[in-house]
Amino acid sequence: VQLQASGGGLVQAGDSLRLSCAASGRTFSAYAMGWFRQAPGKEREFVAAMRWSGGIPYYGASVKGRFTISRDNAKNTVYLQMNSLKPEDTAVYFCAAGPSTSRYDSWGQGTLVTVSS
Repeated sequence: VQLQASGGGLVQAGDSLRLSCAASGRTFSAYAMGWFRQAPGKEREFVAAMRWSGGIPYYGASVKGRFTISRDNAKNTVYLQMNSLKPEDTAVYFCAAGPSTSRYDSWGQGTLVTVSS
């Protein structure tokens, strides 16, 4: 599975932004999709995940209630709607695909989100 993330940019605190992750290749093998982020000098952090088949999505504690993960199966695209952005949300955001919501074996190149105060 090849993943292409896009939609990052520079926004102000309180703004919204939507990230997209387009999947191609053997997408039928991608059981779950996830979003992760990594801020400068910090470890990678789980943001959100969901199964291609639907069901309850999962969120990291720091984004729950502000971010929403969704998918468009016809477009093989997963989205991350980010609302009420905070400066601490500044990071490179990566999308990932894999056989479960806890195991990923394909990663996109990342898209930078910068939130100014």
